[in-house]
Amino acid sequence: MQFTSIDFETANAKRHSPCAVGIVVANEHEIIDEYYTLINPLMEFSSFNIAIHGITPSDIASAPTFAELWPTLHKYLADNLVIAHNASFDMSVIRNTLDYFHLAYPELDYLCTANISRRVWPDLSNHKLNTVAAHHGIAFDHHHALEDARVAATVFQHAVNQYDGILDSLLAYCKMSKGRIFEHGYTAPKMRRTNQRKRIYF
Repeated sequence: MQFTSIDFETANAKRHSPCAVGIVVANEHEIIDEYYTLINPLMEFSSFNIAIHGITPSDIASAPTFAELWPTLHKYLADNLVIAHNASFDMSVIRNTLDYFHLAYPELDYLCTANISRRVWPDLSNHKLNTVAAHHGIAFDHHHALEDARVAATVFQHAVNQYDGILDSLLAYCKMSKGRIFEHGYTAPKMRRTNQRKRIYF
């Protein structure tokens, strides 16, 4: 089972302002390939976003635009299973930026490791990437796109390997289906409700 893990950092609150992307290609056992680049978003940076990821306008002055990078990114994404932590954000960056540059959507399936973590490790205090990483003893530089993509890939490997490396078994346990991006739109992953345990207060 091969998959692609992706993470974007953005210049501001707009979903079509990616300024960095990290990609990790892996299977249930190992990382196969990695890719990282800064992106010129062709728009202003917000101080809020700079404080999160540390990327400044001078850093991306000579970086390629998303449109220039798209042929490379397309090879990693098209016809693949793509995972991300809080995938709704990263998938919306892909869709909104493709719309901005009038580029066609690729065909891909996707899953969210945050949602998977909520089902597989329900007792964690929260399911932020750094919390799930700490649960597995993973140290990393949070909000660096490649590091975040690498950790999301590792979290996904841990989850799948709890079910003998069989994705369908993991999805059945999580009561979850894949999301999909296709030529004319997208469908989000679906999660069926589970019976939550009642808490007893003393």
